Amino acid sequence: MTAGLSIRPLQEADLEDAERVRRLAFGTFLGLPEPLSFSGDAEYARGRWQADPTAAFAAELDGELVGSNFATRWGSFAFFGPLTVRPDLWERGIAQRLLERTMALFSEWGVRHSGLFTFPTSPRHLGLYQKFGFWPRLLTPILAKTVAPGPRQLSWSRFSQPSEREQADCLGACRALTDSIYAGLDLEREIQAVERQRLGDTLLAWDGDTLTGFAVCHCGPGTEAGGDTCYVKFAAARPGPTAERAFEQLLEACEAFAATRGLSQLVAGVNSARQDAYRRMLARGFRMQFVGVTMERGAGPGFNRPEVYILDDWR
Repeated sequence: MTAGLSIRPLQEADLEDAERVRRLAFGTFLGLPEPLSFSGDAEYARGRWQADPTAAFAAELDGELVGSNFATRWGSFAFFGPLTVRPDLWERGIAQRLLERTMALFSEWGVRHSGLFTFPTSPRHLGLYQKFGFWPRLLTPILAKTVAPGPRQLSWSRFSQPSEREQADCLGACRALTDSIYAGLDLEREIQAVERQRLGDTLLAWDGDTLTGFAVCHCGPGTEAGGDTCYVKFAAARPGPTAERAFEQLLEACEAFAATRGLSQLVAGVNSARQDAYRRMLARGFRMQFVGVTMERGAGPGFNRPEVYILDDWR
């Protein structure tokens, strides 16, 4: 353990340093010639912190920020990351101290299920998270496809378009949809973060007055997408006999939205437990960029089940 280390809430003044440590840590682990070039113009620290400043923690040593961790709550489910520590201080117990604070927060939240996304071939990462009750389960491929040019029929709406009162109704519809997949799953915080910070938009697919699916999307530089990219942070199709068709329509909506924003690449993650969703994405031209493994704590599979049509990754 490192003497003099303190774990405290992350402050806005820390965000530049936290982003720098994130890039340096991942770039070093992956062996990049220029570690600080990791993830290009995509940014995580500011968006995660602004979404919930109470769920971000800093590791400080001798007055310097040397690590951070971000927790995210989706109702009854929570995950954490990116968890990063300055490379010259690896193996000093700093990540463990950050995790202790994060697990205390999860307990305060009282979530039913929790998880993370990490490197499937790293004994260091797997061993650390196992100490806290997280165990490796299935792979989560991160998939990408080139956005096809040309006009499309628009069969969806945007959360940013209606009035505040109508937005509240949309949030209720989204909550009801995800609750029907996994009790208590709620993406309101994520949807609101995208809206307030202008990170992209949330797409809403309807069949009359029934919400059949929605997708929370980040777009371009300064977001978790970066570059010329539309990144689907989360998407879900209504379960039931029409789930497959609703999912296909949702994928089409995401690609159409990317095209309207002039973006050439669409990126999304899907847990391989959701086999049909994964296969349908491959059939539509998505190809694997890289793969991570989910580590989960809690009984049961959560919402990583074959009949579920959800896009997400817990980076």
